[in-house]
Amino acid sequence: MELLEGTQKKWVLIGLLFGMLLGSLDQTIVGTAMPRVIASLGGMDLYAWVFTAYMLAATTSVPIAGKMGDLFGRKYFYIGSLSLFMVGSMFCGIATNMTQLILFRALQGLGAGSMMANAMAIVGDLFPPAQRGRYQGLMGAVFGLSSIVGPALGGYLTDQLSWRWVFFVNLPVGILAVTILLWSMPVVRSTLRRSVDYLGASTLLLAAIPMLLAFSWAGKEFAWGSPRIVGLLAFSALAWVAFVLVERRAKEPILPMDLFGNPVIAVSSAVVFLTGAAMFGTIMFIPLFMQAVVGLSATNSGMLLTPMMLSMVGASIFGGQVISRTGKYKWLTVAAIGVMAVGMYLLSLMTETTSHAQVIRNMIIVGVGLGVTMPVFTIIVQNAVPHSRLGVGTAAIQFFRSIGGTIGVAVFGTFLTSRMQREIKGLIPDQVPGMAGAGNLAEIADPQALINPDALAAIKAQTPEFMLPLLDKILDDVRSALVVALHDVFLAGFVAITAAFALALYLKEQPLRRSQRDQEGAVEGQPVLAVQLEKS
Repeated sequence: MELLEGTQKKWVLIGLLFGMLLGSLDQTIVGTAMPRVIASLGGMDLYAWVFTAYMLAATTSVPIAGKMGDLFGRKYFYIGSLSLFMVGSMFCGIATNMTQLILFRALQGLGAGSMMANAMAIVGDLFPPAQRGRYQGLMGAVFGLSSIVGPALGGYLTDQLSWRWVFFVNLPVGILAVTILLWSMPVVRSTLRRSVDYLGASTLLLAAIPMLLAFSWAGKEFAWGSPRIVGLLAFSALAWVAFVLVERRAKEPILPMDLFGNPVIAVSSAVVFLTGAAMFGTIMFIPLFMQAVVGLSATNSGMLLTPMMLSMVGASIFGGQVISRTGKYKWLTVAAIGVMAVGMYLLSLMTETTSHAQVIRNMIIVGVGLGVTMPVFTIIVQNAVPHSRLGVGTAAIQFFRSIGGTIGVAVFGTFLTSRMQREIKGLIPDQVPGMAGAGNLAEIADPQALINPDALAAIKAQTPEFMLPLLDKILDDVRSALVVALHDVFLAGFVAITAAFALALYLKEQPLRRSQRDQEGAVEGQPVLAVQLEKS
């Protein structure tokens, strides 16, 4: 089933890329503006919720949006999600207090998650599996480029115009994307009458939101063993059990359990979860190493990831081309995960003597592995499901990657904190007479002090001159403790990637179909559904 030909397909792809650029850019552009936002609106105690609200809404909406796209067609659902994202952006830009900003960020997240869930599935509607690599590689490149451009663009808009333009800038790009898609994109949906799994959607939210909150707060806002974190995780576990039971009985489940009876999908989901954990953990902690240990100063720490992101972009495009030309994916996937494992191991070997060039080399190696693996698993799963489940399969992969990233960052952060506490214990004397403001172990041992010149200057200003040599020695010891702690973080990432590599060896090779005609027969035993194609 070929839906469109030539130029019209290209226009649909351009519209999709604009929409995905908005969703991915928003995750990096906002962070730069946040100090100005706090200065304007106040509410420093709500700072983290600006990001948490967006993440919760975006992550939990993915599987629901994927299913809705399968049921009712992706064109208007995608355009509606893009419009919702723009409405949220507009209201974020005119927010007058932090509570409003948080609510509107959640609205943005709902739109972004729904867009991401359906964009890859739309590519699946338009192109057969053997051709999808080159186009989904381009979409992977959009994510990488947004990570590079976002921080710089956010800083420029904030300094030259206002922090509000960080949100307003989404409107003209979004309007252009909607216009292109309304004109060029066909409607593809099942002609059979379908039912909505409201109970499944409700139990999914009850399971995912407490889990994401627990892993976001654990080790930062609350201790891992605190009643709040334990309670959230226990409630989430019960809700996940309920979700599985509900989905087994649902007529049209949000996330069909029989999907994971397919070994290709089961292995892919596990590998994506593990690589997601390692990926987000790496992105979180490499800038900390480069600033606190290597000693690089950066007004925008996100720019320190530029070498890794550039290598991801190049590898994503290259990997997509290889898959499209050969129609095979297994050994390219296994090799890419192996390259990523090598990069993670090299990161774990870094010390105080590691040069800037060595860090960049290690980042590039990790980026090459990530760049290939990010789009390829979407293609693998889409190739393994019938067209009637294209949105569900695509959303499942994105959902597991996001959940893996959230859990990975929380667990790696705990490794960092606990190992640092063990390493620095005893480094600072119990009593350091006259060292006002520096006698507090927690204050000096905080790695943020090593990357924040203002905080470091404040500590030194409160320290008597004759105690400065001792303070410098203590800071050197804290830096050494940080290196050891980061070794544990990157080693944990290496273990996760090694496990993903072992699982990928069991990935079944299913030649990618070069025609849409056989898409419905991708999973044995699934019903063949009629598809309705309209031009508008």
